[in-house]
Amino acid sequence: MNPRIYVTHLSIYLVLASLLVGCQPVSPPEAEGEVEWADSEAPPPGAAWDGEAFTFHKIRDDIYHAVGTGNLTVGCNSSIIINDEDVLIVDAHMTPAASWALRQELKNITDKPIRYVVNTHFHFDHAHGNQIFPDDVEIIGHRFTRDQLVSGASKRGRGWELFVESVPDRIAAIEARIAEEEDAGEKTELERQLGIQESYLAATNAIVATPPTMTLTERMTLTRGGREIQLLFFGRGHTGGDVVVYLPEERVLATGDLVVNGIPYMGDGYLEVWADTIEELKRLDVDVILPGHGQAFEDLEKLDHVQAYMRDLWTHIVAQHEAGVSAERAAQTIDMTAHAAHFPQLSEPGVHPHAVERAYALLDGTEQ
Repeated sequence: MNPRIYVTHLSIYLVLASLLVGCQPVSPPEAEGEVEWADSEAPPPGAAWDGEAFTFHKIRDDIYHAVGTGNLTVGCNSSIIINDEDVLIVDAHMTPAASWALRQELKNITDKPIRYVVNTHFHFDHAHGNQIFPDDVEIIGHRFTRDQLVSGASKRGRGWELFVESVPDRIAAIEARIAEEEDAGEKTELERQLGIQESYLAATNAIVATPPTMTLTERMTLTRGGREIQLLFFGRGHTGGDVVVYLPEERVLATGDLVVNGIPYMGDGYLEVWADTIEELKRLDVDVILPGHGQAFEDLEKLDHVQAYMRDLWTHIVAQHEAGVSAERAAQTIDMTAHAAHFPQLSEPGVHPHAVERAYALLDGTEQ
């Protein structure tokens, strides 16, 4: 498949930026046995990094957006909400090592205990750190998210294959480049990348997919001290169970991957209705959005731009499907450059093939 297709969505850049330094994400075999590190200060496998694993961007007093630095493969962003007596974390990252790193570095900001973790959806890069939290921490998610994690869906599918299953091959490729590299500086950087990937391999081997302990289907409200925290489901979008976390007093919204800072990954999405779900989201009184990938943003017109992109892409895909064009060919030829003013990476025809494959599967009734 033409490699160019894989870089036409900003989502790929966002995910790669958070997963790796200089190469694509990769992943290993499944964990063996019931491996647990809850309640332990000892680091789980793969928890090795230089410098800081996260940058904690202060959004409001006691509200932070934790973004990976690239020194450790962490996957997604987390939102941190420090309440009067406890802490709520939005999203648990992609491995126990990444979640453990967040917990350790969070001690530099607060000594309050973590009591709640919200999974915005079931994807591995947001939920595979759940197992690191002890029994007194409630893990909250949509019922769909729990069902997917219980069924093993977080360890299979297009995203898992693309971003995880190629780890050993990626490690081998870096090792080959190191053997051939003559420039000392370049070799040092490649060795740094190799270390990150080897840590990621060890961390992924340690995963035991752990589902939410508490679920919702439409909404849940937590009152922690003087703060109201709303967990809301507006409909299908990035997955079948995307939960957003809304702080009405602070006018802050954590969106997971329902909205990211750019074009989201669509390999498990519901493109036909996703833009309508975002329209419901826009009814909230919000000043700043904390996305699951990319930096926080205040320019809410970005929601309009991504909705326009999604509706246009769906129209193109349906037309290609009705014309009998293969999903692979459609991904190569669909032209979304009319949206390049808002998404500069759309410099030529071609869209991410997973978006088309998923839409075709929904149209054919082979996936739900």
